[in-house]
Amino acid sequence: MNYPISAFTPEGDALRQKFVDEELIAAAIVGVVDVARSNGQSIEELTAEVLADDALLDSEQRRWLSEVIAVAWEQLL
Repeated sequence: MNYPISAFTPEGDALRQKFVDEELIAAAIVGVVDVARSNGQSIEELTAEVLADDALLDSEQRRWLSEVIAVAWEQLL
């Protein structure tokens, strides 16, 4: 997955912090959902992308992340 995050958003500023916390992760997930939607992606396409990207996470972690993204997608409607 390659989702650019604008340098001019609170999420972009938060990603420059040295420490990762729950709020930073939540902001990143919201950013990914927002970018995917603005690009016309469906939740199915985004989930498939998350499940296919194996650069950093193992399959169990990717599955968990795809579930979290699906919940965020529904909550942000």
